[in-house]
Amino acid sequence: MHSSPLPVAEQQHVANGAHFDVVIIGSGAGGGTLARTLAASGLKILVLERGDWLPQEPQNWDAEEVFQKNRYVSKDVWHDKHGKPFQPGSHYFVGGATKMYGAAHFRLRQQDFEVLRHFDGLSPAWPLRYSDFEPWYQRAEELYHVHGLRGEDPTEPPCSGPYPHPPVAHEPRIQKLVDDLRAAGLHPSHAPSGVMLDEANMAFSRCRKCNCCDGFPCLVHAKSDADVLGMRPALASTTVSLLTRAEVRRLHTDASGRSVTAVELQRDGETLQVSGDVVVVSCGAANSARLLLMSANDRHPRGLANGSDQVGRNYMFHNSKAMVALAHEPNTTVFQKTITINDWYLGDADFDYPMGNIQMTGKTNGQIMKGYAPLETFLMPGWSMDKIAEHALDFWISSEDLPDPDNRVTIDGEGHIHLSYTPNNQTAAQRLYGRLSGMLDHLYLKNHLVERQIYIKSEMSIAAVGHQAGTCRFGSDPATSVLDLNCKAHELDNLYVVDTSFMPTIGAVNPSLTAIANALRVGAHLVDRLTV
Repeated sequence: MHSSPLPVAEQQHVANGAHFDVVIIGSGAGGGTLARTLAASGLKILVLERGDWLPQEPQNWDAEEVFQKNRYVSKDVWHDKHGKPFQPGSHYFVGGATKMYGAAHFRLRQQDFEVLRHFDGLSPAWPLRYSDFEPWYQRAEELYHVHGLRGEDPTEPPCSGPYPHPPVAHEPRIQKLVDDLRAAGLHPSHAPSGVMLDEANMAFSRCRKCNCCDGFPCLVHAKSDADVLGMRPALASTTVSLLTRAEVRRLHTDASGRSVTAVELQRDGETLQVSGDVVVVSCGAANSARLLLMSANDRHPRGLANGSDQVGRNYMFHNSKAMVALAHEPNTTVFQKTITINDWYLGDADFDYPMGNIQMTGKTNGQIMKGYAPLETFLMPGWSMDKIAEHALDFWISSEDLPDPDNRVTIDGEGHIHLSYTPNNQTAAQRLYGRLSGMLDHLYLKNHLVERQIYIKSEMSIAAVGHQAGTCRFGSDPATSVLDLNCKAHELDNLYVVDTSFMPTIGAVNPSLTAIANALRVGAHLVDRLTV
């Protein structure tokens, strides 16, 4: 089932030297959403995607292929601050990282846009407030088919309307967990899920509520990703073109350095150049910084738009852990990702500082557990891991990591990413873990929580790049930011960045909905700029 007709051949071929109204580099939550937003304007748009279409194949839902064999993980090699190479958990496909995400579409809390004091430091204020983003959040939830229920979450920010779709129903074991948590005084709420689900008419629902959503590509295109809901609808307009397998290597400027005049890319071994009245970078926080740094020239010796020396700095990706709670009672849940707990998001009576967000992950099975912890489970047969997984409740706990200019992306002479990162705000993460484990102990579990490795074949936490943000923060002051309030580079007249790079802070919830909302906001600005 497709959400739009197949693109015609002319939309998938671009001549060397071709010119467009807008060139968008990257097709994920930012770029894919922006393409759809601009498609109705009649503007001539080109999207450049480093990857290809993710194939629809049986392996999409094969846990061994996805979690143990890394079938869809990029072959990139990055380096840490010691120069040690590692493989990031990145995915390059039409739709970007959203092809593999869990489609948990949270709004940042209202307090996340303001100065927020943490136990271990300060989260600075945004140059805009929650009220500036609220209409775009509402539109983003509608565009990405978000299911939820207002009024359950004690930290929920003000909203101008209900969720566009009813909450995803809890299965019996999860409903029991909800009831037990509420009896203990907590406020578990339905997780905001982006799925094309109609539980009242399952015979006609695209989503089947299977166990192959979180961390898998969706074989039936029922997950609200930027391929299905961004690029495919955008390509229904014949003024939109998409070039896959197109890795952008450099942005060229005019002699003044004020305007991007050419986008240099490599495709199937061939070097091409295209141009646009406006060029939008949306490669993900690390790769967007990389591209700007690779585009240094005489006018921008430290990298394009980097007169402030802020490009690549303030990289964030959350203090996150995937936790498995092993209980005596079997957990037969299939679609588990329906709960979130935010009672401790901003602190509690015993800790007057933010702690973070708790949510469920997709239901673990034996193959997934062996993928997450291959060394620890190497000698264990799959059937024994399945038996363990039958008793597992699977949680994702996330605390904010604070912006630090020394946590940064740099590149070497060959353009390889070097990611220097030192963890911070660890007290909050430890307290949140303690709150969850203490609550489960109180309810019905003992000696239950074990930490999973986040990514296969990687002992390094920085390899978990799914929530990356920062590196090109927006702001009013060109001396301390890369982008202005419309996400245009301060130093260039036609260069924008619309992925999570723009975020000054990351909060403690998934950044995808904020990237989508911001792309809608910037898209409205670009329509005004280019069509009035």
